[in-house]
Order: sequence, then structure tokens, then C-alpha cells
Amino acid sequence: MLKIERAFEAYLDGINQVTILMPTMYKGPGHFKLQCGAQEWDMTVTNRIQMSEFIKYECSTPHAPILGVMYTVQNEQNETTDLQVGAIIRTSEFDMLYSYDGNDLGITYSKQASVCKVWAPTATAAKLRLYEESKYTDIPMKREENGIWKAIAEGDQDGVRYTILVCINLVWHEAVDPYAKSVSLNGEYGVIVDLEQTKVGSPPVAPLQSYTDAIIYEAHIRDLTMHPNSGIVHKGTYRGVMETATHNRDTGLTYLRNLGITHIELLPLHDFYGIDEANPTAYNWGYNPLHFNAPEGSYASNPCDPYSRIRELKQMIATIHEQGLRVILDVVYNHVYVRETSSFEKLVPGYYFRHDQNGMPSNGTGVGNDIASERRMVRKFIIDSILYWLCEYKVDGFRFDLMGILDWDTMNAIEQAVHTINPNILLLGEGWDLNTPLPQEQKATLRNAHRMPNIAQFNDVFRDTIKGSAFHSTNRGYAFGGSYNRETIQYLLTGSVGLKDGDHALFASPSQSVNYVECHDNATMWDKLWASNKDDTEEVRKRRHMLATGMVILAQGIPFIHAGQEFFRTKQGIENSYNAPDYINQLDWARKDAHEKYIAFIKGLIAIRRMNAAFRLPDAEAVRRHVSFPPAPDGVTIYQLHDIGSFNDWSEICVIFNPTEAAQQVRLPSIADWHILVDGKTVDIAASSALIGNTLVVSPISLWIIAKSG
Repeated sequence: MLKIERAFEAYLDGINQVTILMPTMYKGPGHFKLQCGAQEWDMTVTNRIQMSEFIKYECSTPHAPILGVMYTVQNEQNETTDLQVGAIIRTSEFDMLYSYDGNDLGITYSKQASVCKVWAPTATAAKLRLYEESKYTDIPMKREENGIWKAIAEGDQDGVRYTILVCINLVWHEAVDPYAKSVSLNGEYGVIVDLEQTKVGSPPVAPLQSYTDAIIYEAHIRDLTMHPNSGIVHKGTYRGVMETATHNRDTGLTYLRNLGITHIELLPLHDFYGIDEANPTAYNWGYNPLHFNAPEGSYASNPCDPYSRIRELKQMIATIHEQGLRVILDVVYNHVYVRETSSFEKLVPGYYFRHDQNGMPSNGTGVGNDIASERRMVRKFIIDSILYWLCEYKVDGFRFDLMGILDWDTMNAIEQAVHTINPNILLLGEGWDLNTPLPQEQKATLRNAHRMPNIAQFNDVFRDTIKGSAFHSTNRGYAFGGSYNRETIQYLLTGSVGLKDGDHALFASPSQSVNYVECHDNATMWDKLWASNKDDTEEVRKRRHMLATGMVILAQGIPFIHAGQEFFRTKQGIENSYNAPDYINQLDWARKDAHEKYIAFIKGLIAIRRMNAAFRLPDAEAVRRHVSFPPAPDGVTIYQLHDIGSFNDWSEICVIFNPTEAAQQVRLPSIADWHILVDGKTVDIAASSALIGNTLVVSPISLWIIAKSG
């Protein structure tokens, strides 16, 4: 980057506020003028601060400088410097004056011409650069209202690579359009595309009556397809996920359909850093976002073709829909890969990211930057991006990575925009409270779940109570035979809404609780069991594993299953496998074949949940009316669903969880003809076995389901 030599520095830090930094040897009285062409205004020094490397003058000016216009500052020695854009861009006044509501940012393509619009209010000049092989052509951009720059490229620009150049503080910056719909190899350039050429028919999926009807299965493109025994030809690609004829093997998409889940949540598919698209042999989860609206090229059959990644991703989503399943995209709007080189920072330096009280970039995400979602044009970008994926790719939901970095106003604005278009879209996120300079009352965190009633959140209390702390490998939860609080277990089974109105509940509705014990983060449950329950036999570990997964599936709320969890997925003890080799991360389909009876058990529990709406109560009122917990022996939990004839064929269902190592005799709520759906080892949906009376002996470390009709 070009370094500008200046006698001193001057920054516009507010609408009428200029900060001047003079060298320490400066001895003048501190008389400064603001100049623009032939006009000039005397500034008033409001504060003078002697610092180690310079003298800081805080000044007010009677004229409010207009961004995009060149101004200079002159001292009494007639030395001048350009007025640089400073902290003004992080003020509410800036947001009010320069925000833009149009829906035409980026490239609008037609065969006759392509129109490019970019928001860069602090730029004094801008260009649209079109690349053809090693040459380029620059088209000057014209400044419009609210900081918008516009250029028209005449003729058919289909397939042309492009960038945007802006001049800010006398320095030119070249950036990829943040609204680019496709990019060149490794995201070096934006590419103009005709989306009409990418149309793919996608069959409609059945409406989602309630969030609690969802059963989410989290997966990764490479994990699903890379194993040598997957039977998949196009490994590691969108096309590989589409394959349903896997040499007569029950793997990939066919396996997921047969398992009974409703939604596949795919780890990030936007263009990300970490894999050379020309040689995609490395592995990465995808949480290094580069270009938010362009699909990742390493999953495409031809990453050099800007259309390949778009068409194949759309075809993959359509194929998943054809199998009766829905797609949730894992989206990463909380940070960028590198702030300094991001398009955001190049186009409007300092605006898109949060800064602390000392003006330094904040780092609540742990990757060096936090997106400032509370600012108007940042919020607009996130909403525009979400709506683009929704409307163009026909996805069915979004999972927000590190949602706690974002503000809840933004999340509610997303929810309103999305559900106006499609009320069946599922929204969920990680509401962790992270150290970012945003007031607690504004964060989209678990503690503010009541402010976001239509957005679900990952329930880490459920996770850590049932299996043990995700961050302490030897800590054991309820299903692992550790210490427990009976009331907490009962509370979690209600979807964390509680049994009484007015209880101090995490959520207002079970539809907000994403119940899980395993995800891509941290150790898999099987790997944790080897550390926390090392004295157990392998079969005992498997029973504990099944018990924990069963609690996820049967609790009120939204069940969330990590890919391979149902057949004891292992990552060989590696907790953070974001860039580990395929042999660590891939789904071991041979392992699936070796554990068919356990998969059948989980598949049966999923079927019971889907057949019996009493496990999917939509609101807290219904939970409090139909859920209770009869007395039970120490360690045992009886989860009773009663007066449920309007929901399913059974009038009452009892689920018994026994994590103890002894058989337990339990007293049932009533003397009746009970039908056994699950006997601790097998699932019998037809309930062909019966039990007469009001007592039942349940086997050690097991899950039972009994029901009665009438």
C-alpha cells in the first residue's frame, strides 16, 4: 500500500469534530483552519493532550465536512495535510446520514449492460475494474446519494472477472465486491454471472408446522462422502452428496433419508479460506469466510468455472428436497477471515467491525475481529445475504455461528424478513456470551432469548447436564452416571420452559431449545466416554451413549444430532478437528455397518417422535398441561405425557430413563394395560408386547417407553 508522507495528521472523528496530531516538537499556538477549495473555516481547539509521540488537538468546526469531498487542514505555519476519515464512521450520525435502503448493491446483470453499485461513502473516487486475461479496463464510477457509487459496463459481461477500486485518504484500495454472486478460483476476483443460466427446479417440501417438528442432522460435505467405503464416486463435492445409488450401500443421502431426520444442517458452504480450490486435498470446516454470497469452489467439479459452484450447489439442494429432506445452511456473519484484507475493510475502513474504547479492533470471536451487526449497513448486508440464499438457493433454514456476537435487533430483523417470504424457515444459533464491546442487553445471547422468541438456540445446559462438561473430559453428566439434580433433568425434558408459569426458565417456548449432546465442536461423545468412563466396558459405554442420544430425541424442543453420533463416531480423540485430515473427520461407513442394531434403535426413537406429536409440543402452555414427572427411584426419571389423545393414538406415554448400573423397579402412574414400545434394547413401534399393572422393572443403563390407549 502506498505510504503518504504528511507533515501532521488530521482526522474527521465526528460531524463537527476534527482530531489533529502534531509532532512533539511543534511549538505553535494551535491555530487550525479547515479548507475546501477556496473556502475555509477557523476551527476551535476544545482540548490539548500532550502524548509521548505527538500532541493531540481536539477541535470543533463550524462546517460539517461532507464525506467524499476533499478537505485539507492548515496550521498557522501554513503547513497543510489532507483531512482523513476517522472515527466518524462509527457514530450514529454517520449511520443516519449515509445508510442506503436499495436492494441493488453489487452487479445487476443483463445482456445489454451490467450495472455495478457499491456503498463506499468515505471514498473520494471509485472505479469498476473489468479483467480479461492479464489485461483490465477501468470504468469510472459516479457518486450518488448516501455514499453509493455506480458504474455501467455496456454490453454482455457474462463471465467477466471484476473488482472495485476506491480511493480513501489518498490511497487506492482494490476489493472483491462483497455482494459478488460468484468468484474466480480461490476467490481472487468477483465474476459477473447470469443467474438465469443456473435455474434448477426444486420440489416443494412439506410445511414445517412447528420448529419442534424438526430433527436436525449436522454434517459436512467431505465427511459425508470421502470414506473409501462410502460407495460415492464424486467424493468431497456437491455432486457426491447428490448420489443416491451408492452401489447398493445404505450410505450418504440415502442413509440420511432412511434414518428419519427432517433437516440436514451443512457446515459453511460460502466461499472460505483454508483450501486451495485448484488442489482441494486439504480439509477445513469453513469458518474462515471470504465471500458471503458465493458458494465454496473446492466442493465444485470445476472451481475455475464460476457457474459450476452455483449450479451444483443448487442441484444438491434440489436433490435433498427430492428425498423429502430440508437444508439448513451454517452461516458465519460474526467475523471475517482477516479483517485487514477483507472487502469490508477496504471499501469502508473501520465501519464493519467493532472497536474497543481505545479504538482497537475487538476480538470476542477469537479470530481477530467482530462484525458490528448493530450498524445499519452491516445489518443490511447480513439481511440481504440471508435473503439471497433463501430466494436463490431455496434453503430451509439458517444456523448462525457465534450468534452471541450479533445483536438481537439484527436477529429479529432477519427473522421478520425471512418469515415474510417463507414462514417455514428454521432459524437457530449459538447464543454464547462473548467478550465483544456490545452492551449485554443488546447481545443475541441465551440470556436474551426472550427478546428473540422465533429464533432457537443451542442449549448448552442440556448438553453439559446430560453428558458432562464439553470442556472437561472427565466430567460426567446424568447419562454417563455422574451426579445430577433431579429438578434440572425434569426441567430440561420440558424444553427448558419449566412446569409452572413464572418459573425462571431459559426459554419461553420449547421451540427455542435446540437439545444436543454432540456437534462438530469439542470431542465426540464416544471419545469423551473413553476419558470420563474409562472403567466401563465398551458395551456399557454404548448403552450410556444411546441413553444420552435418546434423551435428545425424546425431550421437548428440537433434537440435534451430529453426523455419525448414532454409530459412535470417533475423531480419534481430536477435539478441534477443523483442519484435521479426512481420515479423522470422515464418516466411517464401515463403522455404520458394524453398529446396525444401535442405528435401528435410534431410528426407532426418531420414528416414535415423528409419529407421536406429544413429543413435539409447540409451546410452553401445552408442555405444562401435558408433561409431568411421577415419583421414581434414585437416579431414575419418569417422563410422563398425559391427556394426549388429541395428539396421537395413545392417551398416555411414559418414558423411563435409568442411568444407574442396577435394574430398577418403578411404579407407574396407574394400573392399566400398558404397551411396550421400547424395552431398553429394541424398539417395537407396533407395541406388540403388553404389561398389565403398575410396576415395571427396567434394565440397567436403559431407556424404556410404554403407552396406554383409551
